Amino acid sequence: MIYGLFFGDSITYGEYDGVFGGWVDILKRYALQKFHEGSNEVIVYNLGIGGETTDGLIKRIPHELNARNSAEGNFVFMAYGANDLAIKNGSRMVTPEEFKANIQAAIQQAKQFTDDIYLVSILPFSKNVDGVQVASGKLRTNDEVLVYNKILQDIAEEDSFTYIDFYTAFLEDKEILLSQDGVHPNEKGYGMMAELAIPIIEKYL
Repeated sequence: MIYGLFFGDSITYGEYDGVFGGWVDILKRYALQKFHEGSNEVIVYNLGIGGETTDGLIKRIPHELNARNSAEGNFVFMAYGANDLAIKNGSRMVTPEEFKANIQAAIQQAKQFTDDIYLVSILPFSKNVDGVQVASGKLRTNDEVLVYNKILQDIAEEDSFTYIDFYTAFLEDKEILLSQDGVHPNEKGYGMMAELAIPIIEKYL
């Protein structure tokens, strides 16, 4: 039995998807179906928390990993940045330098349990919310997405981890893959994310 731990914010949690419950829940059902068909058992844990930044991640990751540690193996996904890069009340929630340090600290924690760590890109935002302060008080820009994604890519490259580039997959059709709020995917977007992640899950089945 292998555990897959998916850390992230509301996009990991699957917010705004009333049909499938988001990409991680699709993967959870896929792994269960494969187990019933005779594959290895992979237990997918959706550890997404709406609004969370990497400041929250580094506080809870040691406890989450200790609570869910399979002797047969683990793999960890980290999907952060959409909240970190936001400006709220005039200041950046998590600066690029802090973001890099937090991701690196979280990786060090995860490395105690597994070498299989996946870093997930931040999605592009809809043109309707790019540079616009939304109801939550957060202001995000697509320019900042590129800055934070580059940090994730560089860390993945340095540590030989897999970087999952949902950003590029969404970019051309983002206006039809994002929900009305311009930040979260819709059912179609979440479905595409799951399709791109299934080959990784397959490795453990």
